[in-house]
Amino acid sequence: MSALPDTMQAWVVREERHGDPITAMQLETVRVPRPGVGEVIVRVKAAGVNYNHIWACRGKPVKISGLHPDEPLHIGGSDASGVVAAVGSGVKYWKVGDEVITHPNQSCGQCAACNGLEPLSCLQQKAWGFETSWGSFGQYTRVQAQQLLPKPKNLGWDEAACFGLKLFTAYRMLFVSCDIKPDDRVLVWGASGGLGSYAIQLCRAVNATPICVVSSPEKEAYCRALGAEHFIHRTDFPYLSTPATSAAPTEEMRQFRRKLRELTGGEDPEIVFEHVGAATFPTSVFVARRLGKIVICGATTGCDLHFDARYLWMHQKQIVGSHGCNQHDATRAANLVTKGVIKPTLSRTFAFADAAVAHQQLLEDRSSLGSFAIMVD
Repeated sequence: MSALPDTMQAWVVREERHGDPITAMQLETVRVPRPGVGEVIVRVKAAGVNYNHIWACRGKPVKISGLHPDEPLHIGGSDASGVVAAVGSGVKYWKVGDEVITHPNQSCGQCAACNGLEPLSCLQQKAWGFETSWGSFGQYTRVQAQQLLPKPKNLGWDEAACFGLKLFTAYRMLFVSCDIKPDDRVLVWGASGGLGSYAIQLCRAVNATPICVVSSPEKEAYCRALGAEHFIHRTDFPYLSTPATSAAPTEEMRQFRRKLRELTGGEDPEIVFEHVGAATFPTSVFVARRLGKIVICGATTGCDLHFDARYLWMHQKQIVGSHGCNQHDATRAANLVTKGVIKPTLSRTFAFADAAVAHQQLLEDRSSLGSFAIMVD
């Protein structure tokens, strides 16, 4: 504890400057947190860039005061790699000097959900670095001890920080929420991005077939390098997300399904991997096969979703919400990285001084591939 400094540099969002990341995020000098019972302080080496911090910057759908009213500032960042700098009382498995990565699920650790059911159903469950402060965009961060995993020894700090939230979320979506099996067909929206690039690799790991929705030849080439073979180009369906006057499927949605069936030999996908939201969700419900699942973990184009419910109940489809991971999910997914089955999809590393620029690029540059990381130390 005595080795911890009093202050540190961190990228802070405050409610009075909610907006795009380039203005909402400002570098400030703040106090270094101290560990409580069961908590660990990590000196952050690198941090991952995720879309949830764009929501925090904009204060949508919830302002910072609504996410954690006990803290007037918000230090975001839900992925970190670093070195344990201090441990609180009750921490058994970590010591100062350990090299670690994080997963983002926090829970109380004491209720029946945490001890027998599922920590993600804990009534105090929160997404660290989004629903809490003291995330990875500071020189030090505070986490629950159960959030830590050993850093894969074969990875650099930036590679180790770039994959956690995205890979762990995709793993839970496919393996836990959908029980993916060999030969399943999986429609992957935004296949060349952070989540999609891991969904492709997870599908290939169990001999399932990803059908990738991309928007450029460069993105198709990127997904091919990850093992994908089937592609639908979003630009061939420019009116797919145009709001209709009714919930009924549009002709553009029917054309999309015809293209999908051409690639699969007439079959509809058992799983639709959703994280885009308003622009794609009506099509997702329409094209999933009978008894199929539409699994969703986010909505980057909007959370107000419309679809024709007849195709849900009459074809007995399921919409499954999936949120982050628990420690068990994270451990199993991280082991796939350690074994080389899954490769981190790091495409660019930013300096700590450019953290706001990195998030602004994630927001604006639709040509970006894979995952971003920020070198903190």
